[in-house]
Amino acid sequence: MLLYFLIFYTSILTKSNLERIKFPITYGRHITRTENFRFRREGQERKMLPRLKQTLQSLKRTATISKAQAIKNLSTQIKKEDVPTEKLDCVVIGAGVVGIAIARELASKGREVLVLDSASTFGTGTSSRNSEVIHAGIYYPPDSLKALFCVRGRELLYRYCYEHGVPCKQVGKLIVATGPLEISKLNELMNRGTQNGVDNLKMLEGFEAMKMEPELQCKKALLSPVSGIVDSHSLMLSLVGEAENNGTTFSYNSTVIGGHLEGNCLHLYIVESKDLENWNGDYPLHPELVLVPKLVVNSAGLSSLALAKRFHGLDNGIIPPGFFARGCYFTLSSTKVPPFEHLIYPIPEDGGLGVHVTLDLDGQLKFGPDVEWIDGIDDVSSFLNKYDYSVSTSRAERFYPEIRKYYPNLKDGSLQPGYSGIRPKISGPRQSPIDFVIQGEDIHGVPGLVNLFGIESPGLTASMAIAEHIASRFLK
Repeated sequence: MLLYFLIFYTSILTKSNLERIKFPITYGRHITRTENFRFRREGQERKMLPRLKQTLQSLKRTATISKAQAIKNLSTQIKKEDVPTEKLDCVVIGAGVVGIAIARELASKGREVLVLDSASTFGTGTSSRNSEVIHAGIYYPPDSLKALFCVRGRELLYRYCYEHGVPCKQVGKLIVATGPLEISKLNELMNRGTQNGVDNLKMLEGFEAMKMEPELQCKKALLSPVSGIVDSHSLMLSLVGEAENNGTTFSYNSTVIGGHLEGNCLHLYIVESKDLENWNGDYPLHPELVLVPKLVVNSAGLSSLALAKRFHGLDNGIIPPGFFARGCYFTLSSTKVPPFEHLIYPIPEDGGLGVHVTLDLDGQLKFGPDVEWIDGIDDVSSFLNKYDYSVSTSRAERFYPEIRKYYPNLKDGSLQPGYSGIRPKISGPRQSPIDFVIQGEDIHGVPGLVNLFGIESPGLTASMAIAEHIASRFLK
């Protein structure tokens, strides 16, 4: 909770004999996506940003200010005397894998970084609801950000995992053509991957692929040996630890609800997530804290578009339209030995890469995701990640015929609901996919603001390359 968190820090930071703070920190995620667990790490050290300390002391003195005394509507500019205001170096909004990677990169350059997230821990959105695949860089147009960052990110990611003991495995991928009409598309993918610099791609005849995977049925297949899988939670946990060791502060349960441009600086409005959850709209919502960073990175994932629209002074015309595609995953029950050892992908479909086969590092197999275009939700619900992640058992009926195109021995009743994720898209149904959007001052005219939009797949693979790009391009 933001308010209690800040007051707690203020009280202990005033003790002169404490230069560093040690206390237990609890992290959480879905390991199997079907049950929760809590991961406790003892003795984690955190450093407070020196200037933030002053804000916390100020907030402690003003903690009793009532809402009636400091109320401001989200759509209006606040007065400086209403709430504590503090200048900072760098703020990253969103503690998904991309935001964490950016924070780590900025901190490694000697910058003071504060990461804000509305959830109680890191990686609760798209970063923990995906296939956990390390992509090679085959699918994306040459010279696009997706292609460049995927290829570079894959190299950085494998290297990081090996050097830091993060579980990953280069299992390889087979992209399969199950009918003669798909073979030309498979050839296009190979040509595209080659142009993107993906090494060791190999076109296989059907019998060659089926020799590698006896349960597979296909006419031809494209083998990508460099594709793999990673434990996304372990990756994020490692990145968080590195960022914190370099002085980054992570403030969870802290929601950015908007901001305004003043004096060529973006002022961010912060509220405690609990207060936002309890807000019913009957009274104007006001920030409990205003931060004025030199650099703001909007890496808020599913809510990045909604948040950008609440930065008053930012031209809404540069904000792309948002679309949301839910994807469900189903697990394979009643099997001791997985039928496949490689990732198996069909030819890509509208809005996604098709219902594919992925493995986790324990050898468990899952199918998905499908594509279900859904409506967006209101801004406040978006900030709090109140999306519907339920998986209906009835959706399995759509999976069976798609999977049996390449896995004909799939038995009836063998699919069990797993989990779902939502892709933060900026292109809609039957529209051509749009590249990652990374906007700086040259695009929107706001000094120190970087917006990240449409960071869907291959966002996990590309995360460290995106962070590298942000640091090299926007740090001054």
